[in-house]
Amino acid sequence: MFGACLIPFGQLLYNGYQGDLGVNPIETITRFTGSWALIILYVSLCITPLRRLTGWTDLIKFRRMLGLFAFFYALLHFSTFLVLDHFFDFDRIAKDILKRPYVTVGFTGFVLMIPLAVTSTAKMIRRLGKRWQQLHRLVYLVGIAGVIHFYWLVKSDIRRPVQYGAVLAVLLGYRLVKYLLPSGVPRLFQRGTSLKTTAE
Repeated sequence: MFGACLIPFGQLLYNGYQGDLGVNPIETITRFTGSWALIILYVSLCITPLRRLTGWTDLIKFRRMLGLFAFFYALLHFSTFLVLDHFFDFDRIAKDILKRPYVTVGFTGFVLMIPLAVTSTAKMIRRLGKRWQQLHRLVYLVGIAGVIHFYWLVKSDIRRPVQYGAVLAVLLGYRLVKYLLPSGVPRLFQRGTSLKTTAE
């Protein structure tokens, strides 16, 4: 899994070495790293449904790694914006973040990923306890921000962001249905449902 997640990065390096990044290399790198950040993030969100549907509990071992690789590609995406596109012009960067909605929502999604990456160690999981799971639900907001960022970025062909949005809708919809119908019965209509169970 680690090697598979590095394949896109290797492909990007190879294309750069070959001078095969198109007529606008900065835009190519930006789109490439952003797309892979979303793809790997959504694959990480697939782990829980697949584990529950297939019973393959070992899948959970890959979720943190996938999340960290999603952050890695998001960091490359933001670094391209920071270094190659704006050359550390922080005044211009701040203006873009404040005035361009697609930059605002994309930057927000990236910032939300930082605490998730920082707290992905086994030590932090033990330290935070139940709060770790609550914190890492921010990944849902990150996924939504990523789709909106992509949708607002493109100017004409919206097929890919719409496809990403459809995948995310299925993944979040599954979780919503699982929460409302844990045993095939609406949670609100279950007898004897305690406040503790509802909170869980």
